[in-house]
Amino acid sequence: MLRSIFGYLNLTLGAGTAHAHCDIPCGIYDPHGAQLAAQTVLRMVNLTDGLAMPGMSQAEMATYANSLNRYTAVKEQHAELCKKELLVLWGDYFKPEHLEKYPDLHATFWNAVKLAGRTKQTVDAKAAQDLVASVQKVAEIFWATKGASVRRQPSLQPVGGESVYPAA
Repeated sequence: MLRSIFGYLNLTLGAGTAHAHCDIPCGIYDPHGAQLAAQTVLRMVNLTDGLAMPGMSQAEMATYANSLNRYTAVKEQHAELCKKELLVLWGDYFKPEHLEKYPDLHATFWNAVKLAGRTKQTVDAKAAQDLVASVQKVAEIFWATKGASVRRQPSLQPVGGESVYPAA
């Protein structure tokens, strides 16, 4: 019934065409989500690498399998989230004038997205570290396009490293 009502309203009133730079023209973009997701991927890889092989008891094997499955699931979820955050920035925020100033912008994003995919497929500490570094580079470029200088601050997360923020 509701569908019929909306269909009738659309036919009689018509709908205008909306133009926006993104799905919802909010204008709010920030690489912080991608940085947190990349750091989470690295943390899950570190936790996976640190798992001790279980003994032969059923309880030890179950505990090991549970931890491994949980770390893997979180790693993959955050790698996908990192990809999504990067793709939103790449596709919705950055414009041709940014590409003129940063000619390696497309390669930077392409490499970061590929690394996020690689970290989903593997348990590779080097790829996870490279993902964090690539996302930091994206963050530096992003803040520069906003006219902000950046500061690298210790992340204070278990993975260590730094996060990139606009300088206050």
